[in-house]
Amino acid sequence: MALQREFKTQGDFLFRNRSYFPILFLGIGLIVFLYGEYIEPFHDQKIETDYYELVCLSFSLLGLFIRIFTVGYTPKNTSERNTAEGQLANELNTTGMYSLVRHPLYLGNFLMWLGVAMLTENSWFTVAFIFVYWLYYERIMFAEESFLINKFGDDYLKWASHTPAFLPNLKKYIRPKYRFCIIKVLKKEKNGFSAIFLLFWLFDWSGSQVEAKALNFQFNFWFYAALASSIIYLTIKVMKKRNMLREING
Repeated sequence: MALQREFKTQGDFLFRNRSYFPILFLGIGLIVFLYGEYIEPFHDQKIETDYYELVCLSFSLLGLFIRIFTVGYTPKNTSERNTAEGQLANELNTTGMYSLVRHPLYLGNFLMWLGVAMLTENSWFTVAFIFVYWLYYERIMFAEESFLINKFGDDYLKWASHTPAFLPNLKKYIRPKYRFCIIKVLKKEKNGFSAIFLLFWLFDWSGSQVEAKALNFQFNFWFYAALASSIIYLTIKVMKKRNMLREING
């Protein structure tokens, strides 16, 4: 099989199954983190740990913000979180975040998961995550761009020729041509919002269990943040199921 076709085949497969990558990554990352906590006895570095967790959180929230800013200004029928039907695109979006970078959603995903990878406090795992993420999403981006080239032809090639694939060029910003749709953001990004705080709480809580070598429950910032984000997620989920959220594009 030609390498170009092989890349596309792999990319299409990974695109349809991209929701499983975070699960595998989380499992390995949590094991690495707990092993590090187990072999390094706890010493009085709580303040430094708290600051470090906030730095990690800032990366994840920046990634979420990029996704929110991207999704809020996109038209209907784009791929976003779709996994079952494959690639979707009714029109070529070249404004807003798409004027800065060709794959802003994957940039957002990268920063969100980079924050979690950093929580392991293992530099080797963080470097490995960056490398694996690049190999994984490189195939997906290749497949996505092949689809868009076939659909939009020269229009896509012209836009892609001056728009970076992954690292944004802030000088190229063009105001979005659509109004910001908060309803779309609530529908599409509730998962990521709640997942961030749940994962940070999971790492914080599981690490404290290993350090204390006993089961205990701490009502700290991460617990309340995870609880609040879960309530917000469930509320939006119920509202969506009851058709209480309606998108307005304009």
